[in-house]
Amino acid sequence: MSKLSKTLRGLGSLLRNPWLLNHVLAADETSWQARALRHAGRWGVAPTGGLPVVPLTALLSATGETVAPFAFRDGGSLPTDLALLRALARRKPDCRYFEIGTWRGESAANVAAVAAEVQTLNLAAEELRALGLPERYIELHGYFSRPLPNVTHLHGNSATYNLAALGHFDLVFIDGDHRYEAVRTDTQRVFEHLVGPETVVVWHDASRQPGRPRWEVLAGILDGLPAAAPGQLTQVENTLCALYLPVPLPTQSPNPLADPVPAFEVTVRVAGSK
Repeated sequence: MSKLSKTLRGLGSLLRNPWLLNHVLAADETSWQARALRHAGRWGVAPTGGLPVVPLTALLSATGETVAPFAFRDGGSLPTDLALLRALARRKPDCRYFEIGTWRGESAANVAAVAAEVQTLNLAAEELRALGLPERYIELHGYFSRPLPNVTHLHGNSATYNLAALGHFDLVFIDGDHRYEAVRTDTQRVFEHLVGPETVVVWHDASRQPGRPRWEVLAGILDGLPAAAPGQLTQVENTLCALYLPVPLPTQSPNPLADPVPAFEVTVRVAGSK
């Protein structure tokens, strides 16, 4: 049977039995998991929970963080993800922050409140239009970050943009295309051009939910990291983020069924209200 015939036959089976797609996706996830686990010896990846865990509380100050702005809209970060970025930026005096993937500008705006300089890179409007994306979706990019004086909006493809001209940053957030090849390429290029001896790197959506690894993203991170990178790679508990630290912190083994301790207090109010 030819490859075309096999493909058409397979598509026909999926159309007649859509439930088969669950098996296809599960098999794909298993293959990404196997690829990530090749790095178990170097980075301590576990078959069930993924990367070693650093508690979010180890990175927050005793007073915590107030996340603002936050839209509670589709496609954004968790409040804990943004609290993590703010806390990491606070640890660096006059922090220089760079991110891949602007979207509504929530992460850039949150970090801009505590950092000296923010640079955010996203595909240009023309490139987004070429992908067939709606005009309103394109207009929303940078909604929160455009008015801020310490935020610079860069436009281009992270796979080809001249990152070398930007220098080293204190904190880098990778939140662009989450497919394996893009994550691997972004990781390679960030470490080649933007990472200095004290740079902290955060990847978003390294988990589907806190404690549930997104194996395709983890495989891209692990395959993209330089073999000689001296730091520590972990996941941050209660977030969707993976974290590279130049100075290691104590970690624990991932346990998706651990007691939900600590618990957090959340206050929800409209920005600007008393």
